[in-house]
Amino acid sequence: MDKQDIYTRTEMLIGGAVGKLMSSKVLVCGLGGVGGYTVEALVRAGIGRIDVLDNDVFTQTNLNRQLFATINTVGRKKTDVARERIKSINPDCECNVYDLFYLPQTAYSVDLSVYDYVADAIDTVTAKLTLIENARKCGVKIISCMGTGNKLGVDFKVADISKTSVCPLAKVMRRELKSRGISGVKAVYSCEEPTVPESPLTQNGRHIPASISYAPAVAGLVMAAEIIKDLTEN
Repeated sequence: MDKQDIYTRTEMLIGGAVGKLMSSKVLVCGLGGVGGYTVEALVRAGIGRIDVLDNDVFTQTNLNRQLFATINTVGRKKTDVARERIKSINPDCECNVYDLFYLPQTAYSVDLSVYDYVADAIDTVTAKLTLIENARKCGVKIISCMGTGNKLGVDFKVADISKTSVCPLAKVMRRELKSRGISGVKAVYSCEEPTVPESPLTQNGRHIPASISYAPAVAGLVMAAEIIKDLTEN
């Protein structure tokens, strides 16, 4: 396979910075509606190593919004499917997998210090906070995606977490990060007021957010774009 052919059009835009991407290592945590599209954009841009972390399998409910979810992947581990997808686009891209939920009791399994960037596409507060805290301790750049559920718009933007607004998840994250003395975290978020689902569903006493095909995808691509920008500018 000729790498020159793969990245010719990218090189037309960013020149020799393609080489920086090829030598970069990125960890994507969470392979759902947001993380799948982040992985897709990163591998197609030429990132040399993309490791993936998730402990879930694809279900039929994922088919409406998750890039790697198909009838053929339902029931399969998200990490396995993501690695296959990465290799099908660029066989030379290194990909290691972590089949786990990133929590305080499992964090020791992942050495964040080896990465140039961490993409947080996890949807639970405890996991997000643990990931951000540990990335900071290691001096690794991280970008965290806020809520994409109950959204019909596509106006996702990047800002310091302290500058976010409206998003309920961002509000919780701002409070919790402030209490931990952590500032300067990049976040992908939307100022759109969440839509109230017509037929709300609950699971284990919690409301399940509604979703549509394109909103998580946009957030994932915005996150990938910011990572690529940072890696090529530095």
